[in-house]
Amino acid sequence: MSATGRRFVAAGDLLLESGATLPGARIAYESWGNPQADNAILICHALTGDAHVVGPAGPDQPTPGWWDGLIGPGRYLDPADWYVVASNVLGGCQGTTGPSSEAPDGRPWGSRFPAITIRDQVNAEAVLADALGIDRWAAVIGGSMGGMRAIEWPLMYPDRVGTAFVLASTGYASADQIAWCAPQLAAITSDPDWQGGDYYGTGRSPAVGLGIARRIAHITYRSEFELATRFGRSAQAGEDPATGGRYAVESYLDHHATKLARRFDPGSYVVLTRAMNSHDITRGRGDLASTLARLRSRLVVATVDSDRLYPPSLSAELVAAFPAADGVHTINSPYGHDGFLIELDQVGALIAKTLSTAAVGRR
Repeated sequence: MSATGRRFVAAGDLLLESGATLPGARIAYESWGNPQADNAILICHALTGDAHVVGPAGPDQPTPGWWDGLIGPGRYLDPADWYVVASNVLGGCQGTTGPSSEAPDGRPWGSRFPAITIRDQVNAEAVLADALGIDRWAAVIGGSMGGMRAIEWPLMYPDRVGTAFVLASTGYASADQIAWCAPQLAAITSDPDWQGGDYYGTGRSPAVGLGIARRIAHITYRSEFELATRFGRSAQAGEDPATGGRYAVESYLDHHATKLARRFDPGSYVVLTRAMNSHDITRGRGDLASTLARLRSRLVVATVDSDRLYPPSLSAELVAAFPAADGVHTINSPYGHDGFLIELDQVGALIAKTLSTAAVGRR
């Protein structure tokens, strides 16, 4: 249902937080609706997402929209009212420059792709906004890794965001989150087919390592309650764990590992995971309260009550440090972290209600 399909903006040479320059970058994006002076909304995707928020799979899009139902006529973000934009994040593998992209010498970047941060990704999104003629977003909306960008946006560009929606996310990557990422990174980079990150064009890819990384990650995306009630100790149909077969929960993880390996680049997974580990809004700004005191935007924080990867305590910490926030909005879900995607009606209603008020900052 995208009004435009996937399109591209030439971002030129991007100066990164590290001091390095990424030359000749481009940004892939999709949009819905028509731009007006004050109706632009940016959707920021999570780790393995892309610009295709809603709509069917297509020739240049291997999967259906990852937040289907959010955007559309009569939906929570109606293109008749809002101009909605989503880009593939810097370092990704669905059109925006990443490690699988061609470098200026004609070869894939591979191991030469520079380290990037969440702030670098926001800067790239600002380049896209400039190219689209958007001076100010009525709202920036993101969950998980997207929520990291949603909270960095008004800190980096305080006059360019009306409302920041931070869903199932955090102000910094915690030790627990970094620890969960460590075996994922090790699984990919220890795969013999990783080849130091320069596997592009060799006919070999560290898909096994990526699959292991996905299995680890997916456990953190769901709740213990869901896994227990959905699978328990049941065997996979036609298999006997006593003789080497799988439990149903193992089959479930295998399925998600295979799905991701078919559509996602392991190099991007490594680059983006490391970027998430770098996330800390206080870096170079002071403590959490003084950092958030810089905000001129409305801050809306929502947590999933069963999230064990980005637990509610981290959302509460953000709101406690920024009294102007209107409390922590709780998404009730048995599904864990993925609840911010699954519980569309709760999340969509929060977005629509907030956008309907004058406090969104339209001007």
